[in-house]
Amino acid sequence: MEHTYTADEIYQILETELVSLALKPGDVISENSLCQRFHVSRTPIRSVLQRLEHNGFVNIIPHKGTVVTPIDLDIANQMIYERVAVETMVLQDFLKSCSPTDIARVHYCYEQMLDAAQAADDLSRFDINEFLAVDLKMHEAWFTAMDKNYLWERITAPHSDYSRFIRLDIVGAKNVPDVLFDHRQMLDIIDHKKTDQIEPVLRRHLYGGVRRLGAGLFSEEYAVYFNQTE
Repeated sequence: MEHTYTADEIYQILETELVSLALKPGDVISENSLCQRFHVSRTPIRSVLQRLEHNGFVNIIPHKGTVVTPIDLDIANQMIYERVAVETMVLQDFLKSCSPTDIARVHYCYEQMLDAAQAADDLSRFDINEFLAVDLKMHEAWFTAMDKNYLWERITAPHSDYSRFIRLDIVGAKNVPDVLFDHRQMLDIIDHKKTDQIEPVLRRHLYGGVRRLGAGLFSEEYAVYFNQTE
């Protein structure tokens, strides 16, 4: 028996494909193809597409179809700025009150990152989703310890600009050594209570995608991904 997809399930599948850039900016999403793919009528598909449009992932254009939106680099930058500010304060509070158990949990998360990174030299075995998940898990540890789960969920919720920008940087696993270096610095900050180094290290880490991609962000190679109006 074929699985009967709910509108929520279809939304989650399409959102994942958009965030992972399996569906790229400029791609046209056909209602007919989605109806056939999920074996549902147009009604749930249209509600899903309207929800994706509301969340900034697509534009529904009359007589043309549904088009995946470009990434707004300015918005992505502002969200990175916001996360640097929020996470700096949370990590400062964490250093003031963290227990040995809290620190051990952070170390465990880093060890999981090392395990996930081992396959980075062999892209056929490297799981981008796993690496991203364990990266986020380490950051989440100090938010959880400070009882700031709501903030964590808000700044890491799928976002049409920020979430897709992060994926651009991780394609090909080229950023793995740099990301691991940043997390080793975070461990050193926590182990030795280097409060004054929190903001510089988090700024380097969270702006890492901008730093690594550099001028390439404005190159022809990446032009398809961005809303370059300047």
